[in-house]
Amino acid sequence: MDGRQVTIIGGGPAGLMAAEVLSSAGAMVTVFEAMPTVARKFLMAGKSGLNITHAEDYSAFVSRFGSAQTRLRSALDDFTPQMLRDWALELGQETFVGTSNRVFPVAMKASPLLRTWLSRLERQGVTIKTRHRWVGFEGDALAFETPDGRIVVESDLILIALGGASWPRLGSDGAWVPWLKAAGAEVVDFQPANCGFNVGWSDYFRDRFAGTPIKSVALTSGEERFEGEFVISTHGIEGSLVYAHSASVRDALKSGKGSTLLVDLAPGRTQDRIANDLERHPRKDSLSNRLRKAASLSPAKIALLRECHPDLADMSFQQLAAAIKASTIPVTSPRPIAEAISSAGGVGWCDIDDHFMLKSRPGIFVAGEMLDWEAPTGGYLLTACFATGKAAANGLLHWRNRTY
Repeated sequence: MDGRQVTIIGGGPAGLMAAEVLSSAGAMVTVFEAMPTVARKFLMAGKSGLNITHAEDYSAFVSRFGSAQTRLRSALDDFTPQMLRDWALELGQETFVGTSNRVFPVAMKASPLLRTWLSRLERQGVTIKTRHRWVGFEGDALAFETPDGRIVVESDLILIALGGASWPRLGSDGAWVPWLKAAGAEVVDFQPANCGFNVGWSDYFRDRFAGTPIKSVALTSGEERFEGEFVISTHGIEGSLVYAHSASVRDALKSGKGSTLLVDLAPGRTQDRIANDLERHPRKDSLSNRLRKAASLSPAKIALLRECHPDLADMSFQQLAAAIKASTIPVTSPRPIAEAISSAGGVGWCDIDDHFMLKSRPGIFVAGEMLDWEAPTGGYLLTACFATGKAAANGLLHWRNRTY
């Protein structure tokens, strides 16, 4: 590249990866970030152990992106999970494969990786301007609100990586939507992804069990079944096992089909075995003791079973066993998007060419979670943000050189 100035809006993983690719190609890159520091959501993700990618079979990995996998495939092929691990190692951060094939830096935190990465970007000449909030277009220029007032930046090479609409306090607030819509871009409405759900718990159950994990269970929605644990919350249910089903449950609720979330409280035992064990247990015991001793249910599981089945005491042993193996959790709606780990929706694929440029606004490239895709937790979200940042940067380079 000829040292042309490139403007990147957004200092998250996608924007910073784009800055690395472009600056290494000789571009003069300026990253504008609304928050006081960059990559705040990235740092938050690393507080409990930075799950940076996933080590499962690559074809399975790609399938986790659902309907968007075809459009994301070229970007993922060019920045696979192994490539991401190699990149982290170049920055001095060795990674390891943990449980369930999740990949973490040995340091477990995001901050060491980010510090080294920012040092590399500084060496490559990248300028980062924090507290510069993009507030839309002014003609063909970009307007920003800064601590020193409003400024206008002229730039014909623009890459936007502003995130979705989850965790707005960390910078991803979706404020960019009306500005891109006004510029002619197609934007799909945001929805919560990897989110909890509201359930109309009784006062007793809520007060007694909010914050309690329900362990060693299986949840099923549609054709998907996963084992693990989830947490009873004041408002309903949350946790990794719930997040794995959030897209299908959210979409079912939106379509008016109601709750499709089934819980198996004893995934290691068959219904017939549970029924036989319940029937053989001494009849003098209370129902709770029978469920605890014969079916090995914890007090929280028993209470959940009662919430789902107010007529539990009137059931036969076979009916009890069936309820233990498949009870519908009466979820009513997703939790607000501000609480979600990620979001679905964003710039529609119909308005993005194969190089991540807006068809409605040639010369503007987009990357990261602001695109219309979603994926489960487990390193998929970060990997796709890195990959689309790289892909959009390469697309901008092609556009600058007019090679397509």
